[in-house]
Amino acid sequence: MKRRMFGRLVALAGFAATIAAAPAFAQMPAWEKELYEAAKKEKEFTVYTAHYNTEEAAKLCAAFEKKYPGVKCNFVRTTAQVAYQRFQQDLKADKPVASLFSSTDVGHYVDLKKRGILMQYKPNNLAKMVDSLKPYNDADSNYHVTAAALMLITYNSSLVSEKDAPKNWPDLLDPKWKKKVSIGHPAFSGYVGTWVVLMRKLYGWDYFEKLEKNEPQIGRSVNDTVTMLNSKERWVAAGPEATTLLSRDKGNPLAVIYPTDGALLMVSPSGIPKNAPSPNAAKLYLEFLLDKEAAETQVKSHSLSVIKGIAPAPGAKPLEQIKVVRPSQDEIVKGIPEVKEKFRDTFGI
Repeated sequence: MKRRMFGRLVALAGFAATIAAAPAFAQMPAWEKELYEAAKKEKEFTVYTAHYNTEEAAKLCAAFEKKYPGVKCNFVRTTAQVAYQRFQQDLKADKPVASLFSSTDVGHYVDLKKRGILMQYKPNNLAKMVDSLKPYNDADSNYHVTAAALMLITYNSSLVSEKDAPKNWPDLLDPKWKKKVSIGHPAFSGYVGTWVVLMRKLYGWDYFEKLEKNEPQIGRSVNDTVTMLNSKERWVAAGPEATTLLSRDKGNPLAVIYPTDGALLMVSPSGIPKNAPSPNAAKLYLEFLLDKEAAETQVKSHSLSVIKGIAPAPGAKPLEQIKVVRPSQDEIVKGIPEVKEKFRDTFGI
């Protein structure tokens, strides 16, 4: 009897979920209905992502599954270079896992496109994208921007006052910050690799030779700087706006400084491999990342919205009020491999 009752409850719950989803499905445009039906047949997909921290990646998958019941979203969150290495290993073994590849290193996409690894797909939601980000999309629709964020100066506000905090990137070189600075590693993080290329462009490699004298604590991911600030192992950092403010929202004494010489604008693309195990689900997730539900989820985690009309989270500045800087794609593609080796030579790690 109990088993029979339990079975009825499960059936009723499934029926209720179907009824709840029906109006949403009815309102979908034809292209979305077609993709959704095809994705449901694939049942699930996996995304390799370096765009977000683990918590935000999980929230995005949950929001996707809520919008598209019956399609399971799996994610593997690592640093950009680790994600790329894992993706390359899958390709070599001819055992595809990722249906969507989301890196913070634009050089990965240049290489993958050149080798013919990526599928051409032009998202239907592309018109919703913030106009200033559109130039960073691939002209041949092999990859598109699905995340945007800032790298800036961060600090522990219980140890450093706003008045005394660094105001620009060279301020991190001040001897008063010796053994108090935290940074990531360009051999692992696309954020950090791009930042190192930018600092070299603005100030020459002398910047890092001086920084080395301050004996910074070096993690792998740019998000490691948040952990180091929270533990008070370090006081100031070159860190991510989003993860730092998200940690502050949880009650940690962290704050950010928008450098007077410019915060680094990070634009992070996503591409679908030609051998994707679930290509339709990947297309649907790419469309989702360029729509309102994903943007609202990202903004709550202090990432920048890549689509129009979404206000930033409290405590974050609108993008138009921030001075941003970014190396060109060619500078990043050529520069990151170069700075990885120079960084190891300079810091011995």
